[in-house]
Amino acid sequence: MFKEFKAFIMRGNVMDLAIAVIIGAAFGKIVTSLTDDIIMPLIGKVFGGLDFSSHFLVLNADKVPPALAGSTDYAALKKAGVPLLGYGEFITQAVNFLIVAFIIFLMIRAVNRMMPPAPEEVAGDPADVVLLREIRDELRAKRV
Repeated sequence: MFKEFKAFIMRGNVMDLAIAVIIGAAFGKIVTSLTDDIIMPLIGKVFGGLDFSSHFLVLNADKVPPALAGSTDYAALKKAGVPLLGYGEFITQAVNFLIVAFIIFLMIRAVNRMMPPAPEEVAGDPADVVLLREIRDELRAKRV
């Protein structure tokens, strides 16, 4: 069983996938930092100091502890178990996704441009056309 597992792990596809996951995790942290520390503050500045990460709606005000009454600290309220609708965090994560998707698009586009074009396959005639031609040729051969 160990030999089978070793053979499975050493296959190219599995190793490529493992490397991609590790690079993807590191890349995700970079994109998160880019979004949280650069892009979202710039968007907030454009929209007059808007900080998306702290935008939320309290779904049940009765569950807010007295110590946090009137608080705008999303993390503290969430930690206290207050039901929240954190649309600001959702916007931040959506921007993260769009950045990652756009960068992956650019990478795939660059790789496709570097690859030589695939040779075009010569499309053969469909089998029914070939069969009809053979029948036609046989009929012509019998007439002669």
